[in-house]
Amino acid sequence: MKTLLWSTVALAALVGIAAPASAADLAAKPYVKAPPPVPLYDWSGFYIGVNGGGGSSRKCWDFVAPVTGTLFSEGCHDATGGTAGGQLGYRWQMASWVFGIEGQGNWADFSGSNTSILFAPDFNRSKIDAFGLITGQIGYAWNNALFYVKGGAAVTGDKYEAFSGVTGALLASANETRWGGTVGVGFEYGFYSNWSIGVEYDHLFMDTRTVNLTTGGVFFESERIRQNVDIGLVRLNYRFGGFGAPIAARY
Repeated sequence: MKTLLWSTVALAALVGIAAPASAADLAAKPYVKAPPPVPLYDWSGFYIGVNGGGGSSRKCWDFVAPVTGTLFSEGCHDATGGTAGGQLGYRWQMASWVFGIEGQGNWADFSGSNTSILFAPDFNRSKIDAFGLITGQIGYAWNNALFYVKGGAAVTGDKYEAFSGVTGALLASANETRWGGTVGVGFEYGFYSNWSIGVEYDHLFMDTRTVNLTTGGVFFESERIRQNVDIGLVRLNYRFGGFGAPIAARY
């Protein structure tokens, strides 16, 4: 019996000695340092930029008969061409939502003509030589990618001319500044430091106006002219402030 007891005690002692040694032989668990937080792009701040593209304006002329004011259609045409200009604005960001206000001014060369249905072979020509937009924006940002919609006021500089279809001589002309409204949609991407590039589409609702054409300052005729404008632009902006200022951090 004593021999069994001492054998049990010796075995227990050996196990006790071996256990710490086995634990010491286990490899230490590797330590992995958490990556630094990645700052999210902040669209807040003032920005200035340039833009360029093209546009088209659908114009329909109706001759206004003297005395009675009866309208007689002279037909429609598309005034198309290029445009270039600049914009200045301010945006502020709340979480992923971006709000802004912007003013834009552009030189344009949207011109076109059609032969008058009523006075053929005489023809009418129109041109937009400038336009401006004052708009508010609401957008949603995915870090440095921004999708937005906009809306507000629009103004165009218009010129109208009537020509003789026989001699090509100018019969009468008029110039006007026309106010209306606009809606648009755009996408912008912050690609380097404080720079961003984007594309934008705008539709201008310029309504219908009665325009008096004159020759040598003397009244010639009245035309009822309807027009809407569609514009596509590529835009490049520089935003003042730190690039990617952290509005939140993610791991």
